[in-house]
Order: sequence, then structure tokens, then C-alpha cells
Amino acid sequence: MTSDDGRGADKVIKVLLAEDQGMVREALAALLGLEPDIEVVAQVGRGDEVLAAAREADVDVALLDIEMPGRTGIEAAAELRAALPAVKVVVLTTFGRPGHLRDAMESGARAFLVKDAPAAQLAAAVRKVLAGERVIDPALAAAALAEGANPLTDREREVLRAAAGGATNAELAAALHLSQGTVRNYLSTAIQKLAVRNRAEAVGVARDKGWL
Repeated sequence: MTSDDGRGADKVIKVLLAEDQGMVREALAALLGLEPDIEVVAQVGRGDEVLAAAREADVDVALLDIEMPGRTGIEAAAELRAALPAVKVVVLTTFGRPGHLRDAMESGARAFLVKDAPAAQLAAAVRKVLAGERVIDPALAAAALAEGANPLTDREREVLRAAAGGATNAELAAALHLSQGTVRNYLSTAIQKLAVRNRAEAVGVARDKGWL
């Protein structure tokens, strides 16, 4: 039997919390620990530690921050979906970027929430995803619909990500195993699609929209 917020009558939901900022992770764990039907049984600070921790603790739900060292939360979500499909994923983010929402849903996440959401909302999301529901912040959903699809191809995104550090075309070509002409073409196309003046602006716009 469940209540309207998805709360089970008896089952304790085992949660994995993945967040690279220790204070934030501890605060989230403390807040969730106040819920009688939720127990944080594993905590990690890196995305590449998620799968092993989820498997060892036999978790029901994984709460994943997007920006983590080793692997992003979105990459970790895809890894969990492939290896442990029964584990439900809730993606948390500081910045509600429409592109991140799309990527998270495609990776298998069942919920997408901003970190400053009320604790009760986060706890309810944990219960709902375990019950098979999807939970998406309404403002983020509206923004994603208004924004439209990511216009960049995978290759254009790869080149823009590599260009973010200020590498020259020659350096990018060597790192990505492409010709300099191909690198220039990808950068030019991305700049054109994003209606900006240069690669730095293209990187900035793409990051702001969650497309990188």
C-alpha cells in the first residue's frame, strides 16, 4: 500500500548518494535520513565510483549530481541502466539547463531535479521513481520544450569540448585524430548553428544550454 506521495507502508528504500562536494553530500544525506522509509546506504564523491557502490550496497535508487570527477552523473546513469537496470536514477543539478534534462532522460534517469528543491520534494521523488513514475521539475521541462533539440552533432560537441581549454586547431587535430581542416569545419559549423562570433562564445552558449 502506498500513500499519495508514493510512500510505501513498510519497505525502506536504500539510496546511493553521488555528489563531489562533501558538505552538500552530507547535508542531503542528513535530510533524507530524517525520512522514516529512506536510508542512505552508500555515498561517493566521483562518478566512476557509482556502479561499484550501487552494486555493493544493493541500492534501490541512485541520486546523482551531474558534475563529478571521473564520470558525469549522466554517464553514470547510463552505466547503471546497462549494468543494474532495476536501480532507479534521480539526477540532481545546480543549474537547470534544458540540454542536461534531455541527456539525463536519454541516459535512463527517472527524475531530474535542481539541488535547491525542498527536501520533501526530493524524498517524494525517490518514492515515486521506485514506484515507476517520472519526476521532472516543471520549470525545467518547460524550458527544455521552449529550447528545442540540441542542434550540435556528437562530433561538433566533442570538438567544442576539446576547444574549451584554448587549444589551437593543430592541437585539437592531434588530440582528436582529425585533420586541421576537419577541425576548422566542425568549429565553423558549430559557431554558425549557435549564431555566435567565435569558438569561445560557442563553448559558452553550448555550456549554458547544457549541450556539452
